[in-house]
Amino acid sequence: MTVRYLLDTSIVSSPISKLPNAQIVQRLEANGHECAIAAPVWHELTYGCRRLPRGKRRLALETYLNEVVLASFPVLAYDENAAHWHGLERARLEALGRPIPYVDGQIAAIASVNDLALVTVNVKDFARFKGLSVENWSKR
Repeated sequence: MTVRYLLDTSIVSSPISKLPNAQIVQRLEANGHECAIAAPVWHELTYGCRRLPRGKRRLALETYLNEVVLASFPVLAYDENAAHWHGLERARLEALGRPIPYVDGQIAAIASVNDLALVTVNVKDFARFKGLSVENWSKR
């Protein structure tokens, strides 16, 4: 299996949202075997789930995260190479007066150093990163 895509939180959470995006679900079904998630995305997902009150919604989300997400996608680490890339890009963007959220930088760095396309609904948030391939699976 070759990993080609790094999924952002917006993509991973779409299938279990109240109104799932059909295009995202279709692309995940077709390309899921070529996808991974970043450790910071796993953090966002587990943190968001744990903040929910105990009940049906939280249980459904916990089940989805453990039985679908973890079973389907490898979790890629924020390692030394990603930290270096992130530091350079963060400094470059701040010098341009265009700072970025720290976690977005981590996710972008993991995609970049692993030569993966970052798949997100929030293309604008990641478009400022130099040389990063970004795809939006929510549109045809």
